[in-house]
Amino acid sequence: MKVELKRVDNAFHFEAVGAAGVPVNIDANPEVGGNNAGARPMEMILMGLGGCSAIDITLILKKQKQEITDFRIHIDGDREANATPAVFTNIRIHYALSGNLDEQKVKRAIDLSMDKYCSVTAILNKTAQISYTFSINAVSVEV
Repeated sequence: MKVELKRVDNAFHFEAVGAAGVPVNIDANPEVGGNNAGARPMEMILMGLGGCSAIDITLILKKQKQEITDFRIHIDGDREANATPAVFTNIRIHYALSGNLDEQKVKRAIDLSMDKYCSVTAILNKTAQISYTFSINAVSVEV
């Protein structure tokens, strides 16, 4: 797997491109001279976590003939305070799914992603406690 980053301005804005050729903008916080022209690198890690688990969950539920009409993921992460590097220490994920979905199949799909398939989860588990909740059709489900 390869990616390439190209500096876009004289500050911290970069354009990253992977094998698919789709550009992703990365920038630093304005407090250090960034211009809000892209996602912060640590935000991208949380996005990667969400994307990785979303793909797993969608694949598993499709195989089980579950109908997903909407799927949103909200992720909140805490980083180690007053530390360099400031790694994630606690990450909370909420999966909000809609459709004709069986609660047990959704829970099983999430568990499989988080415990077995998602490579990003495996990496982040080394420094962070990752927890999740989920809802189906706006009704929270006990985990």
